[in-house]
Amino acid sequence: MIYPLAGLIFGALFGAFRAKLRGGKVKDLLQWGAAFAIMFGLIGLFALIFIERSYVSG
Repeated sequence: MIYPLAGLIFGALFGAFRAKLRGGKVKDLLQWGAAFAIMFGLIGLFALIFIERSYVSG
């Protein structure tokens, strides 16, 4: 459960930081943070599913 949450947090911070480096305003920081949070959260979700299916025996 930690991988999607970590992806959301890291993605939001990374997106906001990237927008700030490019001279973005507050709305730009929020939009880029949300977009990267969704993207990294989905990557974390797929990683969690892969790990659960690979290592947990049924």
